[in-house]
Amino acid sequence: MLARCLPWRSPPFISASTSTRKVLGSLLTDILQPSCKFQQPVSQGKRVTFPQGLVKFVQTSCRISVPWVSARKTQAPSKFLKDKKMVPEADPPSTEDVNLLYQLFEQSNKLVVLTGAGISTECGIPDYRSPNGAYSSGFKPITHQEFVRSSRARRRYWARSYAGWRRFTAAQPGAAHVALASLEKAGRIHFMITQNVDRLHHRAGSNPLELHGTVYSVICLDCGFSFCRNLFQDEVKALNPKWAAAIESLDYGSPGSDKSFGMKQRPDGDIEIDEKFWEEDFHIPTCKKCKGILKPDVVFFGDNVPKERADIAMEVGRECDAFLALGSSLMTMSAYRLVRAAHEAGATTAIVNIGTTRADDFVSLKLNARLGEILPRVLNIGSLSIPAIQ
Repeated sequence: MLARCLPWRSPPFISASTSTRKVLGSLLTDILQPSCKFQQPVSQGKRVTFPQGLVKFVQTSCRISVPWVSARKTQAPSKFLKDKKMVPEADPPSTEDVNLLYQLFEQSNKLVVLTGAGISTECGIPDYRSPNGAYSSGFKPITHQEFVRSSRARRRYWARSYAGWRRFTAAQPGAAHVALASLEKAGRIHFMITQNVDRLHHRAGSNPLELHGTVYSVICLDCGFSFCRNLFQDEVKALNPKWAAAIESLDYGSPGSDKSFGMKQRPDGDIEIDEKFWEEDFHIPTCKKCKGILKPDVVFFGDNVPKERADIAMEVGRECDAFLALGSSLMTMSAYRLVRAAHEAGATTAIVNIGTTRADDFVSLKLNARLGEILPRVLNIGSLSIPAIQ
């Protein structure tokens, strides 16, 4: 079922006629959406000591390589990243930074990895909180309460989300996604959690716990029935044929491009549209089982992570010997509490993120780097120790 729902290939872009562009151009508005800090110093080449003691290792001469992608291809050209306005500026990671992160992967036996929006900005999907994120333009995401109580808010959300879906799903996994998938397959990651709803980890070959859900599924708020987002897109198209045809005739350009006829991508996959375009003429499908309200299967702002999912994440956080947060400011409590729990349980905690995070004051290791630049270099160091079978 998952393979049917995921957009493994980008859909073709269709050029709009001059007249179509003029009409839609009036409808779509132009709105989008410190170096290494190591608080417990470890010299280069020295092991990071784990509170629970070191496990036995058997050193191998095997090189861990990224599956189906050569090492050269996993390192995105710097110009490619700098051209994307949503990717914050950062100096290339130093050799010392790479070695420190390598040590964390090598010495941990039960490493938990948490990823945030920073891993997807390099793929053309904006975030909220970085200097170039959606909040910087005054954008406010919809809240759970607003979505539930207002039919107008739901029309606005689904119209924008439908319009931005094709471009959102055109994004491809980046070098960091692929590197993490390779480390998983090599047994260097015990468990992975993601705050992201874009399923780029899945497309790279991983299967993380989706803490905040995914936009690739739609769920009924009344009966709980869920189904594939692509089927929902088809239903929207059937209910709004003229509107859908106009949106689909747009030439969106490449993911991350701002040459989109007055549109810019939002973090959750929607775009900004003049309200007169969706306020009365846009119709939303209802649940086929009970005619209830349909919502993307994500945790909106103001909502809570489902208890079972939150309990799983907390359990692995407390039982790990190392916790690594990647590309997350940890401003949401659902993510911050996991790092805090791991730290309080005695695990080594580390962060790789551009800019400050909520947990900077207590983590053992903080690196300021782009994930697509540092993670492939960790793989390319040479070999990683494989825990001995007891």
